[in-house]
Amino acid sequence: MKLAVDAMGGDNAPESIVKGCEIALEEYDDLNIILVGNEAEITKHIQASERVEIIHTEVTIEGEDSPVRAVRRKRDSSMVLAIQQVKDGKADAAISAGNTGALMTAGLLVVGRIKGIERPALSPMLPTLGGEGFLLLDVGANMDSKASHLFQYAVMGDVYMKKVRKVDKPRIGLLNVGTEAGKGTELTKEVFDLLQNSSMNFVGNVEARDLLEGVADVVVCDGFSGNLVLKSIEGTALSLFSILKKELTSTFTNKLAAGILKPAFKRVKLQMDYSEYGGAGLFGLNAPVIKAHGSSNERAFFSAIRQAKMMHDEKVVPTIQNELKEEDKQE
Repeated sequence: MKLAVDAMGGDNAPESIVKGCEIALEEYDDLNIILVGNEAEITKHIQASERVEIIHTEVTIEGEDSPVRAVRRKRDSSMVLAIQQVKDGKADAAISAGNTGALMTAGLLVVGRIKGIERPALSPMLPTLGGEGFLLLDVGANMDSKASHLFQYAVMGDVYMKKVRKVDKPRIGLLNVGTEAGKGTELTKEVFDLLQNSSMNFVGNVEARDLLEGVADVVVCDGFSGNLVLKSIEGTALSLFSILKKELTSTFTNKLAAGILKPAFKRVKLQMDYSEYGGAGLFGLNAPVIKAHGSSNERAFFSAIRQAKMMHDEKVVPTIQNELKEEDKQE
C-alpha cells in the first residue's frame, strides 16, 4: 500500500506526523509513504529510505483559512497535493491532521464521492467503557441532513465495522432524545422507519448518556448533533483528568495514594485515549481519506495510519459501493 501524508497539517507538524509514519513503516513491511511538505523540515525527523518519498512544497493550509477558498487557491499546498496523489493513482489513501473543512472540501473536489452517496460523513471511532469503541457518523461534515443521508451513514458504518473492526452484526443506533419509537424530530422519525425496515441490525433510538456504555457499535446523527456529542465527550474527559490530577496532588496523603494507584490510572487513561482509536474517516469518498486529530502526537498519527491501511486492505470503499448497488436493486 502507498499512503500520501500531509506532513505539515496539525499542531505538532511535521515532527509528530513524521515520527508516526516511522512507527508505521516499522510495523508494516508492505507500506510505502509519500510525505508532502517542506522537505528541509521533514528530513530533520526521518532518515532516507526506499519506502519514503518526499514531495516538496512550502505552501500550507492554515486552521483559520476558509476551506473552499483555501483548496481552490492553494492547489500546491501540502494537503491538496497529498489528496491529488490519490486522484492520480500514485497513492491508495491520504491522511491529514490539518484543517477539517479544507480536507473535506479537497476530498470532495479532488477524489470525489462514491456514486450513490449524497453526502460524505466525518466519522471517528470513540471510546467505550468496555474498550470496543463505537463509530459516530456524522460529526460535522453536514449540519443539515436528510433522512436518506443518515440512512447512508448507517450503511457505510455497518460496512466499516464488519470489515475493519470485525464485528459480525454491528448494532446500529439512532441518536435521539429518548429510546422510545416515535421520539424526536421529523427527521429522526423518518430515519427510524428507514432503519427499522432495513436488513441492518438496528437497535433503535439511543441517548447520548448511554454512548460510552457501548449501547451501539454505530451511531448515526446529523453533523450538528454529532459535533456537540464529540466535543462534549472530549471536554468531559479532559476536565475529569484535570480534576483528578489536581485532587491527587493536593495533599501529601493524596500523593501517596496516587503513587499506589498510578498503574490503574494509566490503564483508565489508555482506555479512554482518542490516540488509540485512529482518526475520523471521511466516509463516502472514492478512496480512504482520514482526518487525524489536530493535536495528534506520534502515537495518535500512527493509529490514523493503521486505520487508513485497514480500510484499504479490507476494501471498505469497494464494499460500500457494492452495498449501495444492492440497496438500489432491492428498491
